[in-house]
Amino acid sequence: MKALYLVGFMGAGKTTISEELSTKLNIPVIDTDHYIQQKTGKSISDIFQESGELSFRQLEKECLKELPTNDVIIATGGGMFIQEVNRTWMNDKGVSIYLKCRWEDLSQRIAGDTSRPLVQKNELEQLKALFEQRRSMYEQATYCIDTTDKSISDICLEIIGVIK
Repeated sequence: MKALYLVGFMGAGKTTISEELSTKLNIPVIDTDHYIQQKTGKSISDIFQESGELSFRQLEKECLKELPTNDVIIATGGGMFIQEVNRTWMNDKGVSIYLKCRWEDLSQRIAGDTSRPLVQKNELEQLKALFEQRRSMYEQATYCIDTTDKSISDICLEIIGVIK
């Protein structure tokens, strides 16, 4: 099976859903943010602070190409799919799945989350604008799964239904 890339805005549930999906499909999951932290020995916040967002995005691009492209679920960082080169890679090497989530739900999940560099330096209105700006890029995923008012289990079953 080709790699499954879960994409979407921060707080969409990529990590949580990938873990449940991993159990249901019996294949491993790699969270790109965790991968980058292990590779660099630094937190995402530290990378943003020390090197800036552009350097982090370059690191994301490099790490994406190091990851397996078969029999794996990859939970991507919220900004990884916005880079055209990454979108092309994911759509060519695997199946990308956009976890579509309402702004109202996202804002509740990310409000005050100090582990997210973009939340630390932006107000919710700025983050909403970023969400709106990225939406058309997320919609270029192979599949779009609307997560509104659905359980994690139901979302996973829907994903399994579209990939089989």
